Amino acid sequence: MMPPRGGASKHRPMFHALVLASGFVVGGFLTQFARRFLPAGSVKELLTTAVTPTLGPLGLDLVIIKLSVGPIALDVSLLSLVGVLLAYLIARSLF
Repeated sequence: MMPPRGGASKHRPMFHALVLASGFVVGGFLTQFARRFLPAGSVKELLTTAVTPTLGPLGLDLVIIKLSVGPIALDVSLLSLVGVLLAYLIARSLF
């Protein structure tokens, strides 16, 4: 049996999900900060333009209970990807 390799393979999937989620939160803050405080121009357009895929609404009728979830959207901009990269680099240096 081979020993586990170093690097990201030693971490559980929940660790990676947490790093990804925290990166998107930090990136979202960066995007909102840039939208509010950067002057109008091409740099602001480049950093804050986002692609927003949506899913939903999803309905589920179980006779007794009727549920509706959504729509769920993910706002992905260049700064949100920078946030994910920062979270990854910080997590990699700490663990």
